Amino acid sequence: MIANHDVYTREALLAMGITRRSLARLLASGELVRLRRDRYVHPDAPEPLKDAVRIGGRLTCLSLLQMNGVFVFANERVHVHALAGASRLRSANRSVPRLEPRAVRSQRLHWLPLLEPDASTGARVSFVDAVLQAVHCLPPRHAVATIDSALNLGLVSPDDIDTIFGALPRRFAVLRGLIDGRAQSGPETLVRLILRALGCQVELQASFDRVGFVDILVDDWLVIECDSKQFHSDWQQQIKDRNRDLVMASYGYVTLRLTAADIMYRPADVLAALRGLLRVHDGCRVF
Repeated sequence: MIANHDVYTREALLAMGITRRSLARLLASGELVRLRRDRYVHPDAPEPLKDAVRIGGRLTCLSLLQMNGVFVFANERVHVHALAGASRLRSANRSVPRLEPRAVRSQRLHWLPLLEPDASTGARVSFVDAVLQAVHCLPPRHAVATIDSALNLGLVSPDDIDTIFGALPRRFAVLRGLIDGRAQSGPETLVRLILRALGCQVELQASFDRVGFVDILVDDWLVIECDSKQFHSDWQQQIKDRNRDLVMASYGYVTLRLTAADIMYRPADVLAALRGLLRVHDGCRVF
């Protein structure tokens, strides 16, 4: 009856048929947790969501997107949206008394007015507002990767992206043309942006007989596959990957496999590898 991603008031619980005596029993048994005055959640609710409720706001930005599987390059803070003029904000650490908003540590408070206040709940903002706030929090390339991921997962639509960029300052407009929801992963987006900067023609999710889809096709001769430990660490999967590469070689394509870790944390090495391949390819431009 009680969902683990929602926050409830006493009134809402009573409306669900939970009596005052039952509420006391649920709290005593740990089947329901009181986070602050008149705010209750399921004990299995995600910790970032609990933190947001304890603080006195709604989960937003990178924290909400991460919780829903969206690619975020790095985030160790809980992002919370607070209403303008909020005066009873607390630390997520229940042992710490009320803190002034600007003194809160390990938390990022967001104060921008919401684009979709009616779509927000007592626990989180809408995904449109979360993406909007994420653009403010991230470097440009990482912001593009996060937006691509949210689009690919269907959490926002192309029309939503137009709404988001319509609300952003004009300096962010250049990012709009870089968004592509076909990207299957954040690292894939980061590689695509490197290739675009090198002046390459890039096609995402190109399809080939006996192979299926490849991550990125560059200038119609170079295939780039962005591999993660999650999906490519198993030896049987690695055999399949190598068989795919053999088939692509028979078609005349070169395959470069990059790990997600290298893409994210060794971008200079990835750039050097791409430049090296492009430099020696017949008829390529000189860098």
